[in-house]
Amino acid sequence: MPRHLTTALGFQDLQVGDEWVSPARTVTEADVVAFAGISGDFNAIHMDHETARQGTFRAPVAHGLLGLAMASGLASNAPRVDTLAFLGILHWNFTLPILFGDTIHVVSRVLALDPRARGRRGVVTWHRELVNQRGETVQEGRTQTLVRSTAPLSAGDEGPSQDDNA
Repeated sequence: MPRHLTTALGFQDLQVGDEWVSPARTVTEADVVAFAGISGDFNAIHMDHETARQGTFRAPVAHGLLGLAMASGLASNAPRVDTLAFLGILHWNFTLPILFGDTIHVVSRVLALDPRARGRRGVVTWHRELVNQRGETVQEGRTQTLVRSTAPLSAGDEGPSQDDNA
């Protein structure tokens, strides 16, 4: 069952299977134009309504990486976690286009928890799903973050880690 929280969670507060739903936001043409300026990607499928109208999706679409960036931002507060670092994208699929005017949200689920040495942090493996207003998954994948523990982890949970200096 998804949880909605506003307080920051520590590593020890998370359990495999925990799930949260983020607030939603609508993707605008202004978002796409701003992202094109930042990224330098001015591909006609994103910027030219006439060219896009003749293409596969029959309308301009948001950059896939803009969707990924928005997913990261939406997920940062659902749940709010005491994150020390974003460690990586293990796997990411771009399954459907994000159209101007689509309203998206993220469903985040804890897949794995890996406590790190000295009991002060752990690696969380997440499944993130970016969903539009029609309930369609437009992007999904697995990411990892390093999360602070607000309480010492038990000695049995600790182990050597390549992240000891993180």
